[in-house]
Amino acid sequence: MEKSTMKSIYLYSIVAGLLLIPAAANAQLSATIKATSDYTFNGVSQTDNGPALQGSLDYGFDSGWYVGSFTSNVDFGGDDDTWLELDAYAGKVYQLSEQLNLDIGLAYYTYHGDSFSDDYNYPELYSKLGYDTSLGHSEAKLTYTWDYFGLGGGHYTMLLGHTISIAEGHDIRLSVDRSTSLDEDRWSWDGGKSFNHYRIAYMTDWSGFNFSLAAEDTSMNLDTSDERLVLSVSRQFML
Repeated sequence: MEKSTMKSIYLYSIVAGLLLIPAAANAQLSATIKATSDYTFNGVSQTDNGPALQGSLDYGFDSGWYVGSFTSNVDFGGDDDTWLELDAYAGKVYQLSEQLNLDIGLAYYTYHGDSFSDDYNYPELYSKLGYDTSLGHSEAKLTYTWDYFGLGGGHYTMLLGHTISIAEGHDIRLSVDRSTSLDEDRWSWDGGKSFNHYRIAYMTDWSGFNFSLAAEDTSMNLDTSDERLVLSVSRQFML
């Protein structure tokens, strides 16, 4: 059995084991189903500019610890038959004050469908600082991996975002992020080491469904990362 496959099985075994902890452990299980016109990851389409159906399962504890998983169809174009992404993550939220919180965790991305799809598998460390005021919710996020898409190169992203409420049940989120490769010989972005991603989204809900319409663009000149509108609808279920 290949090493990357063994890592995937090991990680999902841990997540599955935690999900079996009895309800007496003060935990809450939720599931989310989402349909989107395009699955963009830091501004780059993961579905060759096509739609995606996604799902997630999350288990949160009163202590701040959580585990979860995420899945989506993907399409990397060309002769690559990779069609499924399946991720797992675990972390803890620290409530530093009434307004300030820190989320630290580890994610593992896995890919399936072609004979070489699991070569893309990679881990990622992430941390997110959130701050709430009367002006809305601000966040700063940093991610880092030492094996981006299984190529053995370091890579990190930095994001700044802010969400404001324009009316009850109607929010606007603005964000900018920068992705940077630490080894251009292993991975580059449109011939360079970095690119910027800009996004503005309108969010609302109706009859239990959450809607989002986002406009986004990047500094790269690629068909899968140019300006676009992304419409998404999702629904969360408490289990």
